[in-house]
Amino acid sequence: MAETLQKGTLYVVATPIGNLGDISTRAAWVLAGVDRVLAEDTRQTRRLLEHLDLHKTLTPLHEHNEDRQLATVLDWLRGGEMLALVSDAGTPLISDPGFALVRAAREQGLPLVTIPGASAVTAALAVAGLPTDRFVFEGFLPPKAGARRRALEALGRETRTMVFYESPRRVAGALADMAGAFGDARVAVVARELTKAHEQSVQGTLVELADQVADGRIPLKGEFVLMVSGAEAEAGGLDVEVDHLLTQLMTRLSVSDAARMAARITGQGRSGLYQRALAMQNRE
Repeated sequence: MAETLQKGTLYVVATPIGNLGDISTRAAWVLAGVDRVLAEDTRQTRRLLEHLDLHKTLTPLHEHNEDRQLATVLDWLRGGEMLALVSDAGTPLISDPGFALVRAAREQGLPLVTIPGASAVTAALAVAGLPTDRFVFEGFLPPKAGARRRALEALGRETRTMVFYESPRRVAGALADMAGAFGDARVAVVARELTKAHEQSVQGTLVELADQVADGRIPLKGEFVLMVSGAEAEAGGLDVEVDHLLTQLMTRLSVSDAARMAARITGQGRSGLYQRALAMQNRE
């Protein structure tokens, strides 16, 4: 390659999210040429290096040791070592370790080079059939149900396509809470095992997808990406109509029940209507 690796540079290298054949020529060349590879899980990265027939020094760099390793890694860079930063799969720092190192290297004026490649976010969006001109990546939702519901309720009026990562053991709960926050009829996509032999990408309403998880048509195996279509943009006139509806409902129902009923009538997300009803009640 015409490009030359530069001493004292941190290369942030994207690696395959499942299919090892997706490693780029440039990524393989960088991994072959650096002095050391900083890996989220050295066992996982060793399998990739064996696939490339490379024998490199591996140093663990993950969420539990990043702060402790920071000074040492920066010393290596200042000493002229060429380092590659990789995560288990995909692009480093995207819900993966490395932020503290990249920020510190930038603050100290050390050279940084990105080696782009696979990312589960863009891979899933490419086949989702949801709007991609504007989207928001929310990463992993909070593991506890209460915090997860609050995070989703805060997104109730988000109009962009929303992208989440989720673990298999929490997918069912996440879909149920999304249906509560956004409405049963909101269209979404569940993608799992992207680029692997059992890749699956299923579109449906949130309640349909929850049913498919419950009956095993969507197995709880592999890495999951959940994508939810955004809320319809609200016109000013519709706001007035919805506020009037909530006002009438709250004369007979609790705030929560009024929001639930309004969601059924208007098709809007219950959480956004609930927050609006609370605000209306507080103004009285």
